[in-house]
Amino acid sequence: MSGHGAPATAPIDGSDLKVVVVAGQWHDVITDGLIAGAERVLEASGAAWRLVRVPGSFELPVACKVALESGADAVVALGVIIRGGTPHFEYVSAAATDGLTRVALDTGKPVGFGVLTLDDEQQGLDRAGLPDSKEDKGAEAADAALRTALLIRDLRG
Repeated sequence: MSGHGAPATAPIDGSDLKVVVVAGQWHDVITDGLIAGAERVLEASGAAWRLVRVPGSFELPVACKVALESGADAVVALGVIIRGGTPHFEYVSAAATDGLTRVALDTGKPVGFGVLTLDDEQQGLDRAGLPDSKEDKGAEAADAALRTALLIRDLRG
């Protein structure tokens, strides 16, 4: 499992941050688990946050960009892309990943990356933060977004 070697993290105070969680609508059991993980971290930090849903992972970058340009300090992008028998997986995965990277660089604000690119549904269930999951990628993405937003604020002085 890819969670091996993850850093230990202390609680974080995000009480003065505004965060938007942008989540795709595909594979709802996995996506709902990712959202719940992000919610736990954001609530514990005290950050003000809201959830918006987009049709799929391809639409994550544009919605994240608008959220950041509209005043959010950070976004958490959550999506699920499962490999199929066509090149569609590669195109959507690359578009979402490249698009979210561009959004972060263009806006100078963090994008917590919680887009799961999977070979099968079980890999998603293992990473979704559900009771039997081994990892909680929604929580990890929210934590990364919060910590990076605070770091950027500190660097800008």
